Amino acid sequence: MGSLSALKEPLDYPIASRDDSVVDDYHGVKVADPYRWLEDPDAEEVREFVQKQVKLTESVLEKCEARDKLRDEITKLFDHPRYDVPFKRGNKYFYFHNTGLQAQNVLYVQDSLEGEAEVLLDPNTLSEDGTVSLSTLSVSEDAKYLAYELSSSGSDWVTIKVMRVEDKSSEPHTLSWVKFSGISWTHDSKGFFYSRYPAPKEAGNIDAGTETDSNLNHELYYHFLGTDQSEDILCWRDPENPKHLFDGSVTDDGKYLLLSIEESCDPVNKLYYCDMSSLPEGLDGFREKNGPLPFVKLIDQFDAQYQAIANDDTVFTFLTNKDAPKYKLVRVDLKEPSNWIDVIPEAEKDVLESAYAVNVNQMIISYLSDVKYVLQIRDLKTGLLLHQLPIDIGSVYGISAQRKDNVAFIGFTSFLTPGIVYQCNIGTEVPDMKIFREITVPGFDRSEYEVTQEFVQSKDGTKIPMFIVGKKNVNLDGSHPCLLYGYGGFNISLTPTFSVSRIVLTRHLGAFFCIANTRGGGEYGEEWHKAGALSKKQNCFDDFISAAEYLISAGYTQSKKLCIEGGSNGGLLIGACINQRPDLFGCALAHVGVMDMLRFHKFTIGHAWTSDYGCSDKEEEFHWLIKYSPLHNVRRPWEQHPGQPLQYPPTMLLTADHDDRVVPLHSLKLLATMQYVLCTSLEKSPQTNPIIGRIECKAGHGAGRPTQKMIDEAADRYAFMAKMLGASWVE
Repeated sequence: MGSLSALKEPLDYPIASRDDSVVDDYHGVKVADPYRWLEDPDAEEVREFVQKQVKLTESVLEKCEARDKLRDEITKLFDHPRYDVPFKRGNKYFYFHNTGLQAQNVLYVQDSLEGEAEVLLDPNTLSEDGTVSLSTLSVSEDAKYLAYELSSSGSDWVTIKVMRVEDKSSEPHTLSWVKFSGISWTHDSKGFFYSRYPAPKEAGNIDAGTETDSNLNHELYYHFLGTDQSEDILCWRDPENPKHLFDGSVTDDGKYLLLSIEESCDPVNKLYYCDMSSLPEGLDGFREKNGPLPFVKLIDQFDAQYQAIANDDTVFTFLTNKDAPKYKLVRVDLKEPSNWIDVIPEAEKDVLESAYAVNVNQMIISYLSDVKYVLQIRDLKTGLLLHQLPIDIGSVYGISAQRKDNVAFIGFTSFLTPGIVYQCNIGTEVPDMKIFREITVPGFDRSEYEVTQEFVQSKDGTKIPMFIVGKKNVNLDGSHPCLLYGYGGFNISLTPTFSVSRIVLTRHLGAFFCIANTRGGGEYGEEWHKAGALSKKQNCFDDFISAAEYLISAGYTQSKKLCIEGGSNGGLLIGACINQRPDLFGCALAHVGVMDMLRFHKFTIGHAWTSDYGCSDKEEEFHWLIKYSPLHNVRRPWEQHPGQPLQYPPTMLLTADHDDRVVPLHSLKLLATMQYVLCTSLEKSPQTNPIIGRIECKAGHGAGRPTQKMIDEAADRYAFMAKMLGASWVE
């Protein structure tokens, strides 16, 4: 792998100016913020800072010998046909397909499963560099129209356009300033519901996705085809609650509009409904008076989550966590809104993950059992178990089913299964599961690898699941590079999925890769989530650190060979862990992390995360946050442990200029702080491990990133990892 010494000389870090006059008073505690100026994405000095960091990082990556080999190998393995789960509308089938290295997946349509497929929408024709992507789409009930959202450079902002499916011609009008929105058609195909924000005051000058203003005053609209956006009906708004988010969806029978209201990322929502069949003049009657629609409040407090699964006129079935942290299925008649009955009670251990109505009176249910999926067919009316569906250990990444059909499509993946789409016929006596499409990666032989699941004891005795993937029959002598990945937040579960780049690490660097299912995620339901949120956030870091210590004690690796990685909330996890245990890791990769825990709520959609983190505006919560905020806890380990040659591990912070979810200022401020405290403010700093930032242009938080950008980023970060861990390339 070449000598590490080339990078063990201290780097020539750019000097970033410090403004020591910026000090905030949090409930009597003075907190300096010398890099506040890095919060302005349009400032010339911020652009200069970014350019200098890009140059520094490139100078480091040029010395990472594995970079070109990684890029070539990842490209080679990536170059295979991929398919998504098909879905049916009207009498047509729609699906996404990528031939291998296309920047974006292409949408196809066919008249029958055996019929010839033709391209309906190819996002690759919309930009030369592949940075315009398709986010959400919806096909009208009669399959005549496709409404779709386009994002530029990975931003959360989208525009909605409409196309006629038959002749692929475009409707004339584009809908703008749309964000966090579904698209739900009325059954007459006259139009659809969608959500948006008011246009910013200087809308004309904004490069959408680089601004940091708070997203407030979400609104629900109905758009009539063929009309200008200015004529859309405003169906719901709530100026008294500017942080609320609205989602409108039409029920399967076309009769009701359901309004789901959220105020944060917590799995809780209010639920209102509007009986559209009872509107005297239909939605047309609201063109003049312009809303709001007459909603009836079924659930009017934020105490649980309610997700509609099916309805028979006024009788609705919901998936909920009301008094059921592992979720259950309930039923209510809108005529008797106080009388709720359990259809499938909460399970003792497994989490009820999803339910889809199919074959008129049946449903496909998925459970998460110790982070592995279990699929069942149950009776929609009684909840009785009818059949277990045979699937391997892994993840169900998509189920496409309509209640009126007896065929469903199920997407499956695992650490060693690139992807299988099953066609499941539920109309037969025993459901018939057959492989509809299988994704194969040329040159990948799953029999060379093995997956184990361990349950690691955390600091307080809680057992934390962890998957470990590696080559078979490896001697556990502590000599192997190891990549440990985590997330641990927002009720999100990390389940087994296939990753080309991780397979390359295992095959060519002899590495293990591991996923730690720390508290804060959704792996065991809402109690597991809450055990890693708010005042208990430290549990996530303790769990992750315990997972790292286990890998070392069990002989998989050693500290200097162990790299940790995470993104978004997982980027915060990495930032906190290197502050708390800089001695434990040989390398750290933190993507788009929430690093300034005192100010995150002030930018774009950050206010929605206070449900998981708390907010520095409140005294008690400020004291939780200041203890672990990555930006505020960078310390010199050699001063804390005199006489020991301790330093921070080699660290790469990754961000992107159009990330308007976790804005780049988080990574930029932490980068400046780490470089100053550890590297540049001392004559002869013991910190020789590099602290660098990789800043991607024309990219966002992760969604919609073109294939080439994904390959380049994986090659860069894992080449850095390989160099820092001293991992040698094996052909």
